[in-house]
Amino acid sequence: MAMRLNDEVEGDGEMHEINVTPFIDVMLVLLIIFMVAAPLATVDIRVNLPASTSTPQPRPEKPVYLSVKEGNQLFVGNDAVSKENLIQRIMTQTEGNKETTIFFQADKSIDYATLMSIMDELRGAGYLKIGLMGLETATK
Repeated sequence: MAMRLNDEVEGDGEMHEINVTPFIDVMLVLLIIFMVAAPLATVDIRVNLPASTSTPQPRPEKPVYLSVKEGNQLFVGNDAVSKENLIQRIMTQTEGNKETTIFFQADKSIDYATLMSIMDELRGAGYLKIGLMGLETATK
């Protein structure tokens, strides 16, 4: 003998409740995927950046080159300059035009902190257009 627990449902009546178990399963799977994928999104790879295969841009009539050689020696154009006189020399070369692009090149042996400190000085003086230079390699 069968016993009926719900008298309101007649015969093969439909249940009007949402089964949330599949939704919870999907959310847990997504949580696990994001927990695994999040550490992979960070970059911890050492790179050697000096070469580029992009097409070179046309150079302006009077380019201003800022070079850092081995031993942190600074050069504006072909003239050696001290770090204290760098901004003054750049202002002389650009005739005070802050829209001039400064072409910045550095030796591979120069540390990143030195490059950033020089770029910070340039930005602090108002020179926001800094072009980083690298070796041009032939495209295949």
